[in-house]
Amino acid sequence: MTTNPTVRDVTERIRERSRSLRSAYLQRLAEIRNRDRGSDRMGCANVAHAVAGIPANDKFRVVSERAPNIGVVTAYNDMLSAHAPYQGYPDIVKHEARRLGATAQVAGGVPAMCDGVTQGTPGMELSLFSRDVIAMSTAVALTHDMFDAALLLGVCDKIVPGLLIGALHFGHLPTVFVPAGPMPSGLSNSAKSKVREQAAQGLVGRQGLLDAEMQAYHGQGTCTFYGTANSNQMLLEAMGLHVPGTAFIQPGDSMREALTREAVRTVLGRAGEASFAVPPIGEMVDERVIVNAMAALLATGGSTNHLIHWVAVARAAGILIDWNDFSELSEVVPLLTRVYPNGSADVNEFQAAGGPGFVIGELLDAGLMHADVLSVRAGGIREFANIPTLQGAPSDEHVLKWHAAAPSKNDAVARPVSAPFSASGGLKLLNGNLGRSVIKVSSVPDDRHVIEAPARVFESQAALQQAFNAGELERDVVCVVRWQGPQANGMPELHKLTPPLSVLQGKGFRVALVTDGRMSGASGKVPAAIHVSPEAAAGGPLAKVRDGDLIRLDSIAGTLTVLLPDDEWAARETATLPEELRTANGHGLGRDLFAGMRRNALTAEEGACTWL
Repeated sequence: MTTNPTVRDVTERIRERSRSLRSAYLQRLAEIRNRDRGSDRMGCANVAHAVAGIPANDKFRVVSERAPNIGVVTAYNDMLSAHAPYQGYPDIVKHEARRLGATAQVAGGVPAMCDGVTQGTPGMELSLFSRDVIAMSTAVALTHDMFDAALLLGVCDKIVPGLLIGALHFGHLPTVFVPAGPMPSGLSNSAKSKVREQAAQGLVGRQGLLDAEMQAYHGQGTCTFYGTANSNQMLLEAMGLHVPGTAFIQPGDSMREALTREAVRTVLGRAGEASFAVPPIGEMVDERVIVNAMAALLATGGSTNHLIHWVAVARAAGILIDWNDFSELSEVVPLLTRVYPNGSADVNEFQAAGGPGFVIGELLDAGLMHADVLSVRAGGIREFANIPTLQGAPSDEHVLKWHAAAPSKNDAVARPVSAPFSASGGLKLLNGNLGRSVIKVSSVPDDRHVIEAPARVFESQAALQQAFNAGELERDVVCVVRWQGPQANGMPELHKLTPPLSVLQGKGFRVALVTDGRMSGASGKVPAAIHVSPEAAAGGPLAKVRDGDLIRLDSIAGTLTVLLPDDEWAARETATLPEELRTANGHGLGRDLFAGMRRNALTAEEGACTWL
């Protein structure tokens, strides 16, 4: 299939823009790859320390037999339901490695916080920056430099981008990601949202709300809506960094352990009938692979967080992408799935309909993904259009078989390119005198794609909630919530705003949100211009907005503007971050430790990176 002209042109533009940076990156990888292996290169004391804690037979294999040694980096903790299953994974990995004549060591752990726990609390202000902490922690783990390959255990929001950024700084290593899967379906996402809206109106008390939330989030695995965590897994499949089809197999499924063992075989190049030299991750993740991930995100209506995270991921591989690239791809990549918040289905229903394999197959067949890319499998990215099944006894070596994910098993959840839910990917870039921002229109009703209303300016999401509770927002209104960018307070997600704004929209008012903060994949049906850049704290235009200014959010024309004469807007005084907010943002619950990150953070469109 010929590559779509827009996909080809965007890829070529990225390649040209990145040529110098990418060339320098690959040169560094080549120099590192040409070294002797770790236990031969290091001093005797270094090697002795490296193997002192492992069984004698493993020491012999590493030092004398020069067997491959896999470094495992794990985000295990049982505060995150998605990561709790990882507790036993290292033992499975080590057992499978030994069975194949190799060894594996847990090189280190990375921190992993749950946004669901910290949402709306001061702890959420550490969330975005935790991505870069995870990247650095991954680097610390792999710096032991005794490894021939790496397995990365992580699933959720900032964890996968952080692990990936860290791994790309060790791009000479063949690397495979090992997911843990989604929790079984509980209370539906739609029903949960309805209870949240009722609670926002005072129609449901705390106990009723708690009961609903406990029914929705009830066991091990990722949350079942299609937010950042599950978007991560879709993108890793599209990049060829998983065992094919492994993203959405539940933790309790009998196939889960077989897939984890297959990850060991894969990273060692021993999956299937013949051996295969697994490419180093830094060589594999080129501009075509990054574009494939972007296409998969758009085709599934994935999390807007990836307009930040994947800019940072690409930069770690010496590749420069921006929001214009996403916007142009969105014009030609159709929306192929309806998974909450873009529909009523959850990720388990998506998996049953064909899952990532169906979407990848459709995009490849339509020329909307690059087929000529490397992956961790001998069959390339085409293998990722398949889904696995378990055959034979669990102890057999070849219990996994793959078959084509197509056709869709449920057209209400997953559709082919020939009959999509929408001709475009549902992400729009907005430009205007308020700066640059993005909006996820795939879940917004058609009659809400253009909102024009007076502004009400808030300094925090708590202030908006107070105004809602006081009945002050019962009208057409564009709620501007500023001082929420990386430099101001770490750019927390503002999910607490979704229920009150949904209530207002449900009453017939024309409402929208404009913010330099984040909303992830859960912004719902309310138009939300997010990631406004430059942010208010950096002197961006949001710092000029006043109550009553008429704002027009037009996701059809791609504009976000204050409707004032140019000279009047230019002369408007720019507000500064109130000192009491600056002080509050900088202290308590560990926020003091992140002051340097707030100072150094780049813009959202530059990936909010703190390490450049």
